Amino acid sequence: MKALLAVPILAALIIFQSAVVSHYPLLQGTADLVLIAIVAWAIQKNVESAWQWGIIGGLMIGFVSEIPLVVPLVSYLLAVGLTLALRQRVWQIPILAVLVATFFGTLAVNLATFTALRIGGTPLPVFESLNLVVLPSLVLNLLLSVPFYIFFGDLAKWLYPEELEM
Repeated sequence: MKALLAVPILAALIIFQSAVVSHYPLLQGTADLVLIAIVAWAIQKNVESAWQWGIIGGLMIGFVSEIPLVVPLVSYLLAVGLTLALRQRVWQIPILAVLVATFFGTLAVNLATFTALRIGGTPLPVFESLNLVVLPSLVLNLLLSVPFYIFFGDLAKWLYPEELEM
């Protein structure tokens, strides 16, 4: 039931991302709010629905974008898997895990999108794509990952309260 909360939250982020964030790019790169939210949710220690958030976010982005549905689905699930692996290994410094997962998740999403567009016949120069899209997107995602981590940490504490020992 708690996984269903992903639908309105991620839908609101997609609407905000497409209506507002996309109009303020850094060079040609924009922030991926859904990716940041999924990573920030998955890093929380009590959260059990990280995979569901990745699936829901990937499907929703796949429906609203022109890239094939499988591209955001697979890349978001890859980001969730990386985040969960980092959560187990870097458990004492979760903010570092968020930054690392956001870094590699952004690279995975952009690489998968670039590959899908190249296979689809869009002629994209590699170095210009890297310099004008991937690196600015990476900077924006890393800047936004800390506030998202704080917000989703509070949301996770509200949904998954810790039990008190007597």
